Amino acid sequence: MTYPVLDAQISPEGRLDVLSKTEVNQLLDSSQSGLYTLFRHCVLAVLNTGNALDDSKELLSRYPTFNIAIVQRERGIKLDLKNAPASAFVDGVMIKGIQEHVFAVLRDIIFLNSEIATNPQFDLSSSQGITDAVFHILRNANQLHTLVNPNLVVCWGGHSISGSEYDYTKHVGYQLGLRGLNIGTGCGPGAMKGPMKGATIGHAKQRIFNGRYLGITEPGIIAAEAPNPIVNELVILPDIEKRLEAFVRLGHAIVVFPGGAGTAEEILYLLGVLLHPDNVNLPFPLIFTGPASAREYFQQIDQFIGATLGEAAQKRYQIIIDDPELVARQVLEGVADVRAFRKAISDAYYFNWSLKIAPEFQQPFFPTHAAMRQLQLHKNQDSYLLAANLRRAFSGIVAGNVKASGIAAIEEHGHFELTGDAELMTAMDALLSSFVQQQRMKLPGKLYVPCYRVIK
Repeated sequence: MTYPVLDAQISPEGRLDVLSKTEVNQLLDSSQSGLYTLFRHCVLAVLNTGNALDDSKELLSRYPTFNIAIVQRERGIKLDLKNAPASAFVDGVMIKGIQEHVFAVLRDIIFLNSEIATNPQFDLSSSQGITDAVFHILRNANQLHTLVNPNLVVCWGGHSISGSEYDYTKHVGYQLGLRGLNIGTGCGPGAMKGPMKGATIGHAKQRIFNGRYLGITEPGIIAAEAPNPIVNELVILPDIEKRLEAFVRLGHAIVVFPGGAGTAEEILYLLGVLLHPDNVNLPFPLIFTGPASAREYFQQIDQFIGATLGEAAQKRYQIIIDDPELVARQVLEGVADVRAFRKAISDAYYFNWSLKIAPEFQQPFFPTHAAMRQLQLHKNQDSYLLAANLRRAFSGIVAGNVKASGIAAIEEHGHFELTGDAELMTAMDALLSSFVQQQRMKLPGKLYVPCYRVIK
């Protein structure tokens, strides 16, 4: 099957008007740690916005001749696109939101390479160094809004959800928007798009014209969760760990909708962070919610958390079923507590410096077959450390499902193998099996082939 393509030249709007010759050469020289390949893959994913596809390998195979070059001119730069997906254009002109996303990719890829990865100022082997890097990436992307009261609600959930669940996310987003709250998500479809869509209506009714619809992603996942068309602020972090840290440092509350392995990873990350002794008294509103049909799903999540992390973890969230207004009211109350707490300790509203994030949640995890087999999945450790290892297990499953590197590893070496305490592994196997049965591991209509095997 062939897919229609177009050629185009596009220019940036805003402050990314010029690049140095060194930056251009680094980006377009394939010998520079594969930077051009990374840039090309991310731009292609952005150009695929709105299309139902969650497989990066398949996306690349659809557009094998897509090419992108930087044209350096005295008056600024242009991007020269060859054989780009035609769906990104209207009457031959690129959709403005997609054009903005393309240059957000350029901005972040350049900054990550020239100012973070190769800069000795950032010690990426230390916890503080990683947090500083996340701070600078967000600041460079103009995401640290000073003199603004806390109002950013992060919404997590699956890209493969039912129609009723998607509608529910819109209702919740609408109620949040009516209360002047902004939305941040993983920027993809499904539960990442619905809250933004609902909030746009709520903001419009309240005559809020500067609504913030923030999408936070990373190169390994962007093809599977291309930015949805509502995202008006896009940031690319270098890996999943820094992406998750960006969510919890920026967000003032988190709402979790139904999802699959990726959503479980996000839940385990946040609960593990909150279970650290230094965060016991730190307010962080966390709500699990969905329509009546999602009641069993959240019961399974709650049971899994109770069986693995215990009652202390269960106390860090509340479950609200089929009540968007109550969700929004509880979020608003929680955000008020966050504001009061940060004001009392003189912490910034725009970046949660006081939140302790242990190194186990910051160091990148590379889900090789050996690394997955060696995960410490047993209860003979602090609960926050167990959460960190469970998070890595789910991260590996996400990689095996949708990331190009993970898919290739599964094709070459077979299933990831997970081992651990019998009781814990039984709980994990039951949860993952329920995700498969409920078709939460792939987009609807696509056959899911498990990339893992649980060994009890």
